[in-house]
Amino acid sequence: MLVWERPEPPDRPMPAPLSRERIVQAAIQLADADGLDAVSLRKVAAALDVGPMRLYGYIATKEELLDLMVDAVYAEIRPTGDGWREVLRSLAEATRQVAHQHEWLADLIGGRPQLGPNTLASGDAVLAAMGGVDLDTVVPAVAAVNAYVIGAVRREITERRAERVSGMDKQQWQATFGPYLQRTFATGRFPALATVVHDGPHLDADQTFWTGLDFLLDGIEARISS
Repeated sequence: MLVWERPEPPDRPMPAPLSRERIVQAAIQLADADGLDAVSLRKVAAALDVGPMRLYGYIATKEELLDLMVDAVYAEIRPTGDGWREVLRSLAEATRQVAHQHEWLADLIGGRPQLGPNTLASGDAVLAAMGGVDLDTVVPAVAAVNAYVIGAVRREITERRAERVSGMDKQQWQATFGPYLQRTFATGRFPALATVVHDGPHLDADQTFWTGLDFLLDGIEARISS
């Protein structure tokens, strides 16, 4: 029986009462502070001041715990809006905001579909907003937006982590490696790339995200209207 369907143990008088919600929230706090490497059933039990064996009545494996963590933060992703385009933009914005708040989420999304109730509710809201669109368009369109958002979020989180590890923000990194690129481009070996670097737009993270999303939504709209 999957964790979503498996009942919790009955309440018992204990110095430290437990529930799946308390366990998951403790795990999220650990992950928010120090990443997924800080999450284990033993560390969560220590944070709750209980023995590790008590957790196994609620959660059988670390994989179940990670699934519950993902679904818990998906409670914050509730796409809204009038029409499919607004709802897909809302989905993208909410997913990005949650991933920025919980960086570890970027490491856990993008594989097999999550099956928790909050995740299913988010997906259902998106599909309901596209009720008037042919299913042959709906399925790849939603998949394309999800793929774009996951890729963009992972890129942004990777940049954040690189800044922390290197001690250099994006501007400092560019200043450090700029002379190398100038020397390389001066050889004439990469003319197209040199033109983009010299003359192309230099968008910040927000502009890059929303511009790319609009390109994608414009393509979906064109397909729907054709």
